[in-house]
Amino acid sequence: MRSGEAQSGFGRAKPKSPQRGPHKSGFLFYALFALLLGTNAVTGIAFYYTPEINDLLREDNSAIITAYEQRIVQLRLEVDRLHSRQYAQMGDMNLQMHELVQQQEILAEQHEYVRALADMARDMGIAMGGTSAPVDTDIVTGAIGGLAPAETGDTAVLAQNLIAMQEETRMALASLSDAATLSTQEIVGTLETLGVRPSMPRDEGIGGPFIPADGMGELSIIEEANAVASALARFQSARQTLMITPVQRPVAGNLSMSSNFGNRMDPFLKRTAFHSGIDFRTPTGTPILAAAKGTVTYAGTNGGYGKMVDIDHGNGLVSRYAHMSAINVHEGQSIRGGERIGLAGSTGRSTGPHLHFEVRRGGSAVDPSRFITAGRTLAKFF
Repeated sequence: MRSGEAQSGFGRAKPKSPQRGPHKSGFLFYALFALLLGTNAVTGIAFYYTPEINDLLREDNSAIITAYEQRIVQLRLEVDRLHSRQYAQMGDMNLQMHELVQQQEILAEQHEYVRALADMARDMGIAMGGTSAPVDTDIVTGAIGGLAPAETGDTAVLAQNLIAMQEETRMALASLSDAATLSTQEIVGTLETLGVRPSMPRDEGIGGPFIPADGMGELSIIEEANAVASALARFQSARQTLMITPVQRPVAGNLSMSSNFGNRMDPFLKRTAFHSGIDFRTPTGTPILAAAKGTVTYAGTNGGYGKMVDIDHGNGLVSRYAHMSAINVHEGQSIRGGERIGLAGSTGRSTGPHLHFEVRRGGSAVDPSRFITAGRTLAKFF
């Protein structure tokens, strides 16, 4: 029995630990398998849809790039437009500058013309504003020589300077025209009181009713300058007549007259007689001067006149100088006004040294004092 018991005791097995069931292990296996399969599926799907995704990404990038390219094109167009406008403005500015430079050159020539007219007026002895002062070209033309430099590149400044130059030129021309016209009127008016009428240039054959300007434009500077030149020509004609009219004093200084023109008491016969000239009380040897430009027609001794000189001035006028102690000219000689023709003395029918001065028109004696008075008035034009 014991053997059986022993056998049976020997044969008794130890209690076994509980074992995991086959269901739990299988679930883990299947979970891992499913995870792997899902991953593969996702990977496959990703590979399958990769072109579409790339297309979507590419489309987004293309849209962005296209937007940038369009913006760049717009910016380039804007820059080109600005450059074109700038070039156009520069072209307009260059054209304006070129035109202004041309105007400047024309004005410079016109200013030279005006300056020449002013110099001519000054040399003629034209007075400004009716005064005895000759024309001052610096005052008349102002800053004519101060042209605005074209190199500045400032068209506005240059244009403004050109306008100022035009105004200065017109003011100068107006001053010259007024001065020449007033001087001519003074000469002509004074000579007409002596019965002398200057030969003036004939006016051009133009005319028509006066109609106020329509404001469409003004006379050009050249036309205004030509009008001044015409006024100066009229003045020159009047002055030439003045230069051959015996109105200058035949003796220098303020020597007094000892006998007037007209009836007087004869110094020798002590009775009324006609005196055909005026007498200047002068010491012997005092220079005798021609009263105007002319030609000597007589130079010698002539009875009671003693040593005498006659000068023909044209227009029927002759001046006579008598009782001279010496004669310094000869017949046929051309004489300038104020030129010495001899020396004072007491030759001929004379009671003492003096100058007998006559002015004769058409062979008849006229009052020379009126000529001397006119000469004092017009002295500034000699």
